[in-house]
Amino acid sequence: MATVTASTPRALPTGLLRHRAVHKLLLIALAAAVLVPLANARWASGSWPSALTVDLTSPLSRASDWIIDNRDSHPLFLYFFGYVSNAVVISVRAVYLVLLGAGWAGVTALGALVAWRVAGIRLAVGTTAAFLACGLLGMWVPTMQTLALMVVAVLASVVVGVLLGLAAGLSRRMDKILRPVLDTMQVMPAYAYLLPVVLVFGMGVPAAVLATVVYAAPPMARLTALGLQGADKEVLEAVESLGTTARQRLLTARIPLARKELLLGLNQTIMMALSMAVIASVIGAAGLGDRVYQALASVDVGAALAAGIPIVLLAVVLDRVTGAAGDGTEGQGRAGWAYALAGTVVVAVAGRLLGRLDWPDAWTLNIAEPVNRAVDWMTDHLYSGVPVVGGTADWAGHFTTWVLDPVRDGLQGLPWWSVLLIVATLAWLIGTWRTALTAVLAMAAIGVLGVWTPALDTLSQVLAAVAVTLVLGFATAVAAARSDRVERLLRPLLDVFQTMPQFVYLIPVVALFGVGRAPAAAAAVVYALPAVVRITTQGLRQVDPAAMESSRSLGATSWQQLRQVQLPLARPALLLAVNQGVVLVLAVVVIGGLVGGGALGYDTVFGLAQGDLATGLVAGAAIVCLGLMLDRVTQPTERRAGKGA
Repeated sequence: MATVTASTPRALPTGLLRHRAVHKLLLIALAAAVLVPLANARWASGSWPSALTVDLTSPLSRASDWIIDNRDSHPLFLYFFGYVSNAVVISVRAVYLVLLGAGWAGVTALGALVAWRVAGIRLAVGTTAAFLACGLLGMWVPTMQTLALMVVAVLASVVVGVLLGLAAGLSRRMDKILRPVLDTMQVMPAYAYLLPVVLVFGMGVPAAVLATVVYAAPPMARLTALGLQGADKEVLEAVESLGTTARQRLLTARIPLARKELLLGLNQTIMMALSMAVIASVIGAAGLGDRVYQALASVDVGAALAAGIPIVLLAVVLDRVTGAAGDGTEGQGRAGWAYALAGTVVVAVAGRLLGRLDWPDAWTLNIAEPVNRAVDWMTDHLYSGVPVVGGTADWAGHFTTWVLDPVRDGLQGLPWWSVLLIVATLAWLIGTWRTALTAVLAMAAIGVLGVWTPALDTLSQVLAAVAVTLVLGFATAVAAARSDRVERLLRPLLDVFQTMPQFVYLIPVVALFGVGRAPAAAAAVVYALPAVVRITTQGLRQVDPAAMESSRSLGATSWQQLRQVQLPLARPALLLAVNQGVVLVLAVVVIGGLVGGGALGYDTVFGLAQGDLATGLVAGAAIVCLGLMLDRVTQPTERRAGKGA
């Protein structure tokens, strides 16, 4: 016994020193002991040194002036961008005229028959109800405008995404080259690249379509590459043994084997394109997005809801149809696509002969007025003066005073080198030294761009909103994972919240909480919450039933099972939920610049509104760097065999 007691103190440090995380912390502490005194002696103020910044205002301003001066005369604009612009306008106009020519009955019949053929009668009925609801809300023409824009943008996004995905899926070198490009395209806020697109193409449909393509093409590219890279090697070897060429193997084996990933890419591209419908309205895209944007300008919640509901319905229908196609399910009808097309033509012709192409005005339902009355009542009774709990304005003020301000002041009060040290520590502990280097370089780039202080303000809003999102999301997910009834009740709510355009969240939030950083954070929480709940619920439900049964047989309580079995085994899903929560919160906090969020979000919106390329692009690039840093800090990196961290 004495021997064990004597050896324990010596064995404990030895075990600790063998732990990989302890090694990393010791190395970081050693580097900090050397570098921190040097940094403190050279830059004692703690703020990012002006000597380490690069002023991009002059070159970006010159580039903006050159584009404006040469847009109507330079051959690049006349014979390339001009033709692209004309092709987009003609395509959108042609699709729009076809939809109007088919009439409301023809379009509804087409949607219902496609849904029936792909997924069965239930989805066909739901699709019919969705299109009829668009008409009942008085939004048929804006819905067709949005649908025409969507068709062209999605087709272009799919073509671009498939080409990039083929290049990345068939070549490891191209995969490495394209990966950072696709990361930038996905993380860059839409407002940041709306500005250069508008400078080149001007306000209108071409700029809206091309901005949507930039935003929506990356998922298609990523999933195409994933499908091609994950093709069954034995099947490919069997096809190659038959003497087929590389092109034949691609068409007859690789692409068919990647069918599920391709259809999932189409699904994600459609969702991303629809989420751009409102943002694209800022640069002249007509349709439902324009209605929502105009409602935001006048804080008209009823009008925003009337235009937002059709967007949600379109998103849900398209998500279900493409999801069913990806699962390989098929409807009950066996007549074939020819009969479906023939039925659509018959309905469209009947509508034209009866003179019923346009949705009848008598069949519309005005929901704006009752919704606005309800919002006014909520504002009058909930905004302030509520006994005991206080009003929503009081909550927003308390959240700003007790959470947002301290976090922002704390971050901005830290020396810049300590922020980089914290980022390096977190990224290295959760990943590899390459992860830490990428995160530190991304954070340092923000300082080099000269937006260190507003970036920390944005970071404080993201951290606060993520904390609230994770608390609410994990609690809700635990309830959903442990009760089928709760999950069924939550599913439609999560569908609606996940497909609702980001702009729509801002309007009721502003009506209830006013203008400021707290409303922007609240909108971000609502937007990110569904993804966190879904991922966490799925992770908890997929825990090995044998492990749960074993713990139950040992007398573990429900709380002990959750804490000691489910949560540890669901760790990958929980970390993914954290990562997705961070990314989604960042996306909406930036848009929150429109409602008083300030910081980088405001700079990006200001740059677009004023045509200031330097301000908008620098802020957008800083947001990309911030998103890259947060992604590396929150997403574990698997170490390759044979390579240490």
